[in-house]
Amino acid sequence: MLLRRFYDDRLAQASFLVGCQATGEAIVIDPNRDAQQYLDAAREEKVRIIMVTETHIHADFLSGSRELAALAGARLLLSKEGGADWQYAFAAAEGAKLIGEGSRFNVGNLAFEVWHTPGHTPEHLIFFVTDTPATDRPVGAFTGDFVFAGDVGRPDLLERAAHIAGTMETSARALFRSLRRFRALPDYLQLWPGHGAGSACGKALGAMPQTTVGYERLANWAFAIDDEEAFVHEVLAGQPEPPRYFAEMKRLNREGPAPLGGFREPPLVGTARFASLVDNHALIIDTRRADLFAAGHIPGTISVPLNRSFSTYAGSIIPFDRDFYLIVDDGTPGASGRAARDLAMIGLDRATGAIASGALPTWAAAGHTLATVPQLGVQDAAARAARGEIALLDVRNRSEWNAGHPAGVPNIPLSELPERYAEVATGKPVAVLCQSGARSVVATSLLMAQGGREVINVTGGFAEWARNGLPAETGA
Repeated sequence: MLLRRFYDDRLAQASFLVGCQATGEAIVIDPNRDAQQYLDAAREEKVRIIMVTETHIHADFLSGSRELAALAGARLLLSKEGGADWQYAFAAAEGAKLIGEGSRFNVGNLAFEVWHTPGHTPEHLIFFVTDTPATDRPVGAFTGDFVFAGDVGRPDLLERAAHIAGTMETSARALFRSLRRFRALPDYLQLWPGHGAGSACGKALGAMPQTTVGYERLANWAFAIDDEEAFVHEVLAGQPEPPRYFAEMKRLNREGPAPLGGFREPPLVGTARFASLVDNHALIIDTRRADLFAAGHIPGTISVPLNRSFSTYAGSIIPFDRDFYLIVDDGTPGASGRAARDLAMIGLDRATGAIASGALPTWAAAGHTLATVPQLGVQDAAARAARGEIALLDVRNRSEWNAGHPAGVPNIPLSELPERYAEVATGKPVAVLCQSGARSVVATSLLMAQGGREVINVTGGFAEWARNGLPAETGA
């Protein structure tokens, strides 16, 4: 049995190539949009991809199953579970084989068995694999977003991300029942989850690439709760706000993602064209470090630093139906291509051009003014807020805010800010803070681009606020 794990750090997402070395046949489970990586790996391992499948309709990235199956000439296997609302709309057109509870199939000498494990989503499946020349018992299971190392898949996304009212509690109870069945499996069974630490598909995911049923029975909080009501309360409590783009991913992955045809680096935009874009209020995303943006940026541009949170923040800010441009640090080789790839992984394919950061001094030298982000330390921010000179705004996730926040300060999570501009105070400067000062720069840039307010970034965030012993409170 051949097993290759592919892990995208910025999505915190895992996919798998599983092959039979004796017959040279393989299956890919939960592929992302970078289809070429699986084709290259299959060639290196001297196997042929004959099947492509996925555990569920993903919300956090755009699936590559449809495109990979077409490129590899493979059979597409898709869930038939979950009821009419959770069927893949493109299954018939692609000739997909529908699978569900009790389905079995073989890839060479590898035998797969399917369980339906609703809770995270209604259609969710997991795949047990048995290496039949060695044993008649499964070696492990690909658990998708059902069981992680140290956590379980959150059951609230249909309501909080896809806005399907009344589904959180029902899904949580379904998850409890799925786990009761699962926990009876033997200790030795290996588990290969679909996400690692940093994913928004759970609240406490571990970084281990794989685990076992026995270890999770010992260490995973969800396996320690036998009471259904207690489980429902615990699994729904403290879940982070889902990124704004999750709803769009659900829709696109159900309807069928458009083929990507490989990643394309946006062409560089010349100085004259750049000036025209600024004058015409084009959507321009500045991917430089937050401190560089704060020190000098084109007025009206949005700061989304090209780091591990780039996809999450960009997906909450950039419209899917609008062209946009990227300012990239020309001192970072490959920044333009990396940014375009990260955006395409969540379906943001309309990066029309790239602007090298070296164009900013030229733009300023032509008589334009670069804007700066005013900065304020936590001590000064607290004093000025107490005197009524500024209005503080906390843009952390609601669970972070509930755990502790500056006394009396309202909360609008960054992912919700584009839809809630009207709630931000007017009439006095707005000072924005987050946990450490990273998200607050993104939020500050959004508010500055909106205009009509003086906006200040609070350096150090709530972490520094708490270290200084400034007034804070907990709870909603």
